Amino acid sequence: QVQLVESGGGLVQAGGSLRLSCAASGRTFSSYALGWFRQPTGKEREFVARISRTGISTSYADSVKGRFTISRDNAKNTMYLQMDSLKPEDTAVYYCAAAAVNYGSTDNRMYDRWGQGTQVTVSS
Repeated sequence: QVQLVESGGGLVQAGGSLRLSCAASGRTFSSYALGWFRQPTGKEREFVARISRTGISTSYADSVKGRFTISRDNAKNTMYLQMDSLKPEDTAVYYCAAAAVNYGSTDNRMYDRWGQGTQVTVSS
């Protein structure tokens, strides 16, 4: 099994950048497709980005396409989310998730491992 811990959240002005990290324990990190999801206060959790086991295949929500980049380093058991040109509407708790499949999914029900979340706040 894999356990996930997010870090890198914080307060940033609109137009700024943050890089989130998701560190995983366990020896089977490369066996999992990974995803980033976010949950604004009072709203449902939504898909942000996903990456396949090898890192070759990625996909993004339309709202972040062109601004966010997902990546992973299987040697370091870590996934990243580079967030550029941040907007106030990106404010949310960001969660990383893992699924024992090849490509991952935009559906949060496909993921069975979750981190505790990290807060990202973008001021206008």
